[in-house]
Amino acid sequence: QVQLVESGGGLVQPGGSLTLSCATSRSIPSINAMGWYRQAPGKVRELIAIILSSGSTNYADSVKGRFTISGDIAKGTVNLQMTSLKPEDTAVYYCSARTVYASMFNYWGQGTQITVSS
Repeated sequence: QVQLVESGGGLVQPGGSLTLSCATSRSIPSINAMGWYRQAPGKVRELIAIILSSGSTNYADSVKGRFTISGDIAKGTVNLQMTSLKPEDTAVYYCSARTVYASMFNYWGQGTQITVSS
């Protein structure tokens, strides 16, 4: 079974930076988008950044200007560079991939915890 494997989570102080990485455990054919979701305690999972096979990116307003998504869709790798982190960024972060003809993201990582606290 194909999995997305995330790395790079942990504890960081407010104002700090962190980079998450994600890669597929084996090749997934026809990926046309990869993204990062996060879920804070008691809240719904939200899409915060997406990168398309065209290279286009989009961000949730809550992270725009602070987070940068990059990656190689063809290779199934994606990164999320996070700067100026705030306590409200504390959440479990999930890597995801969407294949052609899928209406929603259909591959998921196991999630990695990020805690922003002094």
